[in-house]
Amino acid sequence: MPAETSRNLREQVGQLMIMGFDGDAMSAHLRTMLATFQPGGVILFKRNIQEAAQTHALLREAQKASAIPLFRCVDMEGGTVDRFRDVVAPVPSAAEVARARSAKLSRKHGLLIGRQLRALGFNTDFAPCLDLALEASRRALGSRTVSADPREVVRYAREFLGGLRAANVLGCGKHFPGLGGATLDSHHALPSVERKWKQVWNEDLLPYREMKSKLSSVMVAHVSYPKIVRGDGPASRSKRWVEGVLRDEIGYRGLVVSDDLDMGGVLNGASIEDAAVGTLEAGADIFLVCQKEENVWRAFEAVFKRAENDSNFARLTAAKAKRVRAFKSNSPELQARMAPPPSAKTVDTLRRRVWEFAEELRLHAVTRPEECVP
Repeated sequence: MPAETSRNLREQVGQLMIMGFDGDAMSAHLRTMLATFQPGGVILFKRNIQEAAQTHALLREAQKASAIPLFRCVDMEGGTVDRFRDVVAPVPSAAEVARARSAKLSRKHGLLIGRQLRALGFNTDFAPCLDLALEASRRALGSRTVSADPREVVRYAREFLGGLRAANVLGCGKHFPGLGGATLDSHHALPSVERKWKQVWNEDLLPYREMKSKLSSVMVAHVSYPKIVRGDGPASRSKRWVEGVLRDEIGYRGLVVSDDLDMGGVLNGASIEDAAVGTLEAGADIFLVCQKEENVWRAFEAVFKRAENDSNFARLTAAKAKRVRAFKSNSPELQARMAPPPSAKTVDTLRRRVWEFAEELRLHAVTRPEECVP
């Protein structure tokens, strides 16, 4: 393969990957990874986040390594999934906020989180969860879910996403087709959900059906529904789920992102190489590799080599990269310049807003108990 063609192919593959990494500062090693992969995005976890200015500097340096805007991502839901609790202040969970049944508070929740993301240098939040709060998943998901009633999920999520947008931050609906009926945590094993199609269509999938035009991206889960799709593989590697249900039957037209491929829910049944190739073949536009740097390298090289040796897969890769780049070009959230480095005063303001929001939530429960879900 000519050098120019190889370089173009590597750039295309890079746009299909959002990568995690170790460390809390730019290093020669990380700079080499970013220069080599030119990834579509990066995702930070608690291991990367020490304080506000440090996080902003890390993301700024990561963006400098790419000529194309990065998805600068984090999982920030509030409650148990709160990467900034030690940097700013603990934000109430989605369940706590949704219990108030207040559109105003749900939107404020998204705005509060969105402002934190923007101040620290992020532009993408992998939230909200659209999973149903069913008894089966109570131990695994807890306060991340808002209701067993899908219409309540829609009411909260629509406002939360509106708050993120007001802060110039992209949201993401997850975890398609739904983890509400899952008894296992997909971080460790592949959940198998025994729900039937009519129930899933009317309940688990209703938030995606109702909000398909509001979701800029949808994250596909590592979960199996054996009564709906034959076999024991995850939805993240199922063309029936991604292209058949999400694209064709629901009519979703935004970006499709895999959940982290560095999870037991997929790696217990496949290598990281097969998982990366398989999720793209199933219909995802972007795959995540968040934990082990070795697996970032292996996943990238597997996709590149497959495209290098398979012309059909090369065309698929090129089409997906074009789609991702077009999305980035048309996204105000990605085109916007990073906010200036956060000062101590900025962090204090963010912290005060969290306290004020928590107090507003408490007072709502006291003064309007009839509106709150028991």
